[in-house]
Amino acid sequence: MEIKQRIEQLTAQLNQANYQYYVLDDPQMPDFEYDRLLRELELLEQDHPDLAKADSPTKRVGGEALSKFQKVTHPVPLMSLQDVFSTEELGEFLSKILEKYPNTEFTVEPKIDGLSVALEYENGLFVRGATRGDGVVGEDVTENLKTIRSIPMQIKNAPARLIVRGEVYMPKKVFESLNARQELEGKPLFANPRNAAAGSLRQLDSKIAAQRGLDILVFNIQLAEGVFFKTHKETLSYLRDLQFKVIPCETSSDFLSIQNCVMQINESREQLPCDIDGAVIKVNDLALREALGATAKFPRWAAAYKYPPEIKPTVVEDIVVQVGRTGVLTPKAIVRPVRLAGTTVTNATLHNQDFITERDIRIGDTVSIRKAGEIIPEILEVDLTKRPAESVPYLLPATCPICGAPTRRDVDGAFLRCTGAACPAQLSRNIAHFVSRDAMDIEGLGASIVDALIEHKLLASAADIYRLSLDDLKQLWQKGDVAAKKLLASIEASKQQDVSRLIYALGIRQVGAKTGKTLAAAFGSLDALMQAGIDDLTQVDDVGEITANFIADWFRQPQSIDMVEKLREAGVNFQSTRAITDARFAGMTFVLTGALTKFTREEATEKIELFSGKTSGSVSKKTTYVVVGENAGSKERKARELGIPILSEEDFLNMIQ
Repeated sequence: MEIKQRIEQLTAQLNQANYQYYVLDDPQMPDFEYDRLLRELELLEQDHPDLAKADSPTKRVGGEALSKFQKVTHPVPLMSLQDVFSTEELGEFLSKILEKYPNTEFTVEPKIDGLSVALEYENGLFVRGATRGDGVVGEDVTENLKTIRSIPMQIKNAPARLIVRGEVYMPKKVFESLNARQELEGKPLFANPRNAAAGSLRQLDSKIAAQRGLDILVFNIQLAEGVFFKTHKETLSYLRDLQFKVIPCETSSDFLSIQNCVMQINESREQLPCDIDGAVIKVNDLALREALGATAKFPRWAAAYKYPPEIKPTVVEDIVVQVGRTGVLTPKAIVRPVRLAGTTVTNATLHNQDFITERDIRIGDTVSIRKAGEIIPEILEVDLTKRPAESVPYLLPATCPICGAPTRRDVDGAFLRCTGAACPAQLSRNIAHFVSRDAMDIEGLGASIVDALIEHKLLASAADIYRLSLDDLKQLWQKGDVAAKKLLASIEASKQQDVSRLIYALGIRQVGAKTGKTLAAAFGSLDALMQAGIDDLTQVDDVGEITANFIADWFRQPQSIDMVEKLREAGVNFQSTRAITDARFAGMTFVLTGALTKFTREEATEKIELFSGKTSGSVSKKTTYVVVGENAGSKERKARELGIPILSEEDFLNMIQ
């Protein structure tokens, strides 16, 4: 088979598999087979880029990052809907239409809590996707929308021009996984799936959007040249035939059945893969929609019924404390089971000590509870008239409930953290940090391997990495002696890393890679750093009193002392090769720009720091020198404007030799 035919065949096979998996929710092709065929297609397209199809599934992974989003004027405005908040208001909306047009049929569908977009096709090919914006002008997010696998890249038998409207959302399961990953990496958690979806769709780097697992439900035809429909229901059926993932829809023509549909959607919301914040009621007849028209803001033929947040009383039966992967202690109220928003609630978040204190929440209290953002149950207030006489204020523990190490409140926040270096709750994240590229740089020890080693009880602290044997690793790779030996070699090599990397790897609060280098240069060894007092530490550049206390506290903890001794026994290097013996760049700030050919930026930075200098990513009046490589661009221009000395690579080499 010739290459062109094979590329066409693979593209068709993989697109059909995507449709079955992401639209029909009925996967037919095994994951292994899909990955194998996709890899074959990628290699063929790399060798023959001119033969790659416009709808190739390889385009789903994201491309080059954008500098900004372009504005798009919608050919057909994306109007918003008038909101109704009660059955009375819903009745008023329906009555206005039914009085003039009796027996009107309506459609009822879930109102997805996501981000509205328009998808534009020309001759069946997806050419543009834009956010709603203000309804008239939105932003071009085509590259990010291409990463959503349920959006068809090419449509068979499509009109010459087609524009459809849909709601991009983040599935609940994806949202939970994303937040778990954010927590593992020590990043802020997303408040709810809608915020996560909106933030993901507006990433300038489409590769990031591709990792976020976004999905879409299409609910309207904005424009379809040469195709005519009588009803909204008919348009949805047409969209489904074109292989779009279409919103579920019911039809009804009397108030009672419409009200029942609205309430049923609310009751079944937990079964939906995405969050909803209401139901949308529309006139089904498209000609009647034209007759009804629109106001300046809303169409007169549709309304959005917004579900009110349910608030119910319950009793706080207990308060338990969980320890997250970053060491944060999170209190949770165990409450008497109560039905809320279609699900049974048995616990509620208490956030932190400040939240508990402000509301004076105690065990045994009768409280009002609701679902905040329709996701997380939250306590609103306490009914003091029902408070038990023996109740006492609740305080978070002074020691970690998992490992017994002291807890410490964040200086810059309301959170309490465990300070244990080997706390089991934080172990996976701590080890992932320890082996990371800027720390001990142990290649091959990824998150899945770390978790497996912890599960097999082979790792109780980061120091245990250096006790692993070939027999231990064979438990993970039954036929993988080569991979196991390669990992052991990487572990052994890491023992010789400069102590600056080890200091960073220990995971001390506010001690980043740069501070690790500074401390290594100032003290020369880990032992000297361990013995340093607060006054000694604060004499070091970029180490303030708060950071100094974090460092001193960490080295005082029994878990930390035990870990350091295990690292010493394993032969890990405690000495610095970065001790400052030549401070020729003291007080100087360098900016590196352009393509450097004689050394990498990391190598240049290390030299500057070795001579007590600093580097910066931007040019300012405080910059001492700008080192320029090829195609230096705007930083070189700004340096000339400010009169800052510019160094070639040769000039810089002369300075450091």
